[in-house]
Amino acid sequence: MEDYALKAVERLTTRPAEPYDTLSVAPITPLLGAEVTGLDLSQELTPQQEKELKHAFQTHHVLVFRDQDITPEEHKRFAGVFGELHPVALAPEGSDPYILEIKATKESKAVAGNGWHADGTADAEPSLGSLLYITTIPEGGSGGDTVFANMHLAYEVLSPAMRTFLESLTAVHDGALPWTAAGQTPPPEYEVPRTEQPVVARHPETDRKLLFVNAPYTSHITQLSRVESDALLDMLYAHIARTPLLHCRVRWQERTLVLWDNRSVQHHAVWDYFPHTREGRRIAVNGSRLHA
Repeated sequence: MEDYALKAVERLTTRPAEPYDTLSVAPITPLLGAEVTGLDLSQELTPQQEKELKHAFQTHHVLVFRDQDITPEEHKRFAGVFGELHPVALAPEGSDPYILEIKATKESKAVAGNGWHADGTADAEPSLGSLLYITTIPEGGSGGDTVFANMHLAYEVLSPAMRTFLESLTAVHDGALPWTAAGQTPPPEYEVPRTEQPVVARHPETDRKLLFVNAPYTSHITQLSRVESDALLDMLYAHIARTPLLHCRVRWQERTLVLWDNRSVQHHAVWDYFPHTREGRRIAVNGSRLHA
């Protein structure tokens, strides 16, 4: 690893110990993710619990809560700690407009999230984050992990010259791309989002820089030719997928809830459990516009 990358990693792994009085936080890796214990998410949080939890969220970006028995309403209440709930696009009539049912079975031809991505980046105000609660894991208890990648670190371990170049660029994010990639056309009632976003954005709460492009939604880099744009994006996607230092892996158990920051990380829901069933429900939280 180059010296500039080693220095970035060393700086992040030598931060002081974090004092928590109302919960416990155990990092998954030194650079991404943590398991949180000491909270019952079926109960309302105290102001101090909320404060410490938000600190852990900004520090670790992915938080895992095990052995939680929560109803859909309790799920929504906990999500509301972090902001306004984001309605589900094209929610089926009669369903809860804020809960996306996640299910894959032996009948599935594809599954949601099977590839590196961040959710809804074509929105003018990309989602703050998502909270996924898994109720059924694959038979035998293996498979169906979710892998996360740290987008702050993905930016910071690039060469200084590449970081400077990327900071001058913007990219178009097109909500129609996942449809067309599947050979489909978005339904006429769906107002397709399409937004130009900075390639290197600043986190709205921490002001820390992060890499903000992903394969399902990013169409092209505005300032480059299509050939140049494709080559640069392919390099960045390979960097995200093939740099293990950026990653943490969450192994699901039933009654586990995972909260992730949609700006700070990308995720990949690994579909390695066919023909078994995996299901749960996801709630997203509204975010804000990103700036360079």
